[in-house]
Amino acid sequence: MFFKQVRRNAAKNRKGNGLFFGSLVIAIVAFYTLLSLGAQDVMRYLATVESDAVGKLMGLLPVVYAVSLFFVFFLVYFACKYQADSRRREFGLYLMLGMKRNRLFSMLFFETLWSSGVSLLIGLPVALFLTEGISLTTAKMAGLGIIGHHFSLSYDAILWTVCGFVLVQLLSMLIICMRLGKTETAEFFGSGDVKRQASISGAKSTACFVAGVGLLLTAYYLGMFRLGALQMEVMLALIVCGILGTFLLYRGLGGFLGLYIRRKSPDTAGLWNFTARQVQENVISQHKSLAVSSLLLLMALACISYGISMGIGRSASSRSLDFSVFGAEEQIDAVLEKDGVRQMVKDSYPLYLSVVGDGYFRDEEKAFDTAKLEEALRTVEGSENIIENLHIEYVIAESSYNRILKNMGKEELKLADDETAIYTSIANDGDFGTILTKAIRQKTSVGIDDVQYRVRPALCMDNVVADRAITLYMALIVPDELFARLAREPGAYCRNVNLSDEAVDEMGLMQAVQKVDAQLAAAGIEYDSYLSGIGRNLFYTVAASYLTIYLGILFWLIANTVIGLKYLISQRQTKHRYETLTMLGADMPSICRSVRKQIGIYFVLVLASALVSSFAAIFTMFTSFTKLPVGVSVSTVIILSAAALFVFCAVEVLYIGIVKRAASREVSQIEITRRR
Repeated sequence: MFFKQVRRNAAKNRKGNGLFFGSLVIAIVAFYTLLSLGAQDVMRYLATVESDAVGKLMGLLPVVYAVSLFFVFFLVYFACKYQADSRRREFGLYLMLGMKRNRLFSMLFFETLWSSGVSLLIGLPVALFLTEGISLTTAKMAGLGIIGHHFSLSYDAILWTVCGFVLVQLLSMLIICMRLGKTETAEFFGSGDVKRQASISGAKSTACFVAGVGLLLTAYYLGMFRLGALQMEVMLALIVCGILGTFLLYRGLGGFLGLYIRRKSPDTAGLWNFTARQVQENVISQHKSLAVSSLLLLMALACISYGISMGIGRSASSRSLDFSVFGAEEQIDAVLEKDGVRQMVKDSYPLYLSVVGDGYFRDEEKAFDTAKLEEALRTVEGSENIIENLHIEYVIAESSYNRILKNMGKEELKLADDETAIYTSIANDGDFGTILTKAIRQKTSVGIDDVQYRVRPALCMDNVVADRAITLYMALIVPDELFARLAREPGAYCRNVNLSDEAVDEMGLMQAVQKVDAQLAAAGIEYDSYLSGIGRNLFYTVAASYLTIYLGILFWLIANTVIGLKYLISQRQTKHRYETLTMLGADMPSICRSVRKQIGIYFVLVLASALVSSFAAIFTMFTSFTKLPVGVSVSTVIILSAAALFVFCAVEVLYIGIVKRAASREVSQIEITRRR
């Protein structure tokens, strides 16, 4: 009988609070998706090429998991508290009928365990399906191909998901039971005390509101215009101003709303005053919760935007070639002509790259006359460090670079006899590429043999080697005849190899590269592989995008749940007011419309501050903390960010609609007992 009652109560709670139950399922999915990261195809592959970096990332996951548990605890606690408050009369009835408190608490704990089990039975299969989809998608995008996919079921992830989820559920219920244990039986039949903040005068309220706006504007200014060098004191001031400003804004918002209501009241009719005063009271009594929710939404938007942009930026680099092979020409040809390899090779060509001859060094540092290039750089803000380290000593043959461009499907260079192009392999490091591009667009030149060679007004930055065989701070791409005259070693630096499109389409990029990689390794030839570069690139994508998007979604989920449940708890505590309205003649449709308006305004007050602050935060991140790589389409980032914002707004509208329906359903169930 006891366990039958437990199951019945648990089912009733799930049906009556689907919003909370859905949040729990999403939390389970998030936990498993995070903890099973190491079992996914891309991470298994990365462990073979970037084992140290992947090891550090896996070591970071427990910290992220612990932080997630901390935040999810508050989500679960508020939801359990809401459920317990909604069952006060039921608990009082159990106690009046003779049920011992320890048995009541045992029933609540078993209900929690039962609900946790149902949530896990739903959430884990959904999580497994989602992670398999993510694994397949990333494997395809990374070039592993579907044939490189392996079904992954992480038992450790399941274990820690179950343990963490059940732990926060039971801990939340323990705290609630301790509070219920101090409640007298008669108190269970009341509606619960309406907790209010201490009253605040109009002048003090206005001062808080103005101070909050001022501090937020100060935080925006510091972030957007004073954080360029990442000074710690500016960072600390920004954080303090942002957090304190948000709390003061909501602390004074109630008084600000009161002034607006008093001015507008004479011109209103119906339940407008009741609706407005309910919103005002909620803002005054719940201003701390509103501030925390707004900050969580700010972090959610910032994390999601950062993760999307970094994912785009890291994946935007073009594949220029697959191998750079070093060694005797006969050895290289012997491997490339093998059956099974020959059919996979699209192109093989020498890369002519060399340091300039000793006779071209005019002093200890500079091989060429870069005075005019330095003059152009001085007109660009932030170029001081580049000018100080300006040093060109490498040259690249035009034909070699054109071969790279041809295999990438890009337009080849057509340098005139008196023209050169500047190449760098570190264009994506900070503002280096952007500053250099602005300088060479000013029709500058470089002196070679007392002749000024025009610099092509476009920076060349496509990889000339497969990975890290050489890193060129700055080099000149010159016509072949000039290269033969300038180069200290006119022979080929290495042999570049590109795989055929057919082999890549059939096997997947990584599978095809790995096959040729194995042949070169077996022959004992020194080579650079695109695998190492793409592995590092994928690692940064996962580390920067996966974790930040995960945290963003978690913050988003918690913020929405806190806002919704705080309102529903407040509505339940003021239930007698709606009963009074019905006694005064208000019809139920009008009351429900009032409730829906209250919820809409309540959410908008939180979202408005979060959206404005998020725009400033995102601008700050991409001007101070990180830069989009050169060549990444800003329009693409904007379009995808706009799409993410649209999804965010759509989910918010859906969530607000769910809260409105839950609140309207509860209000519509009010029964008034009239005295006869």
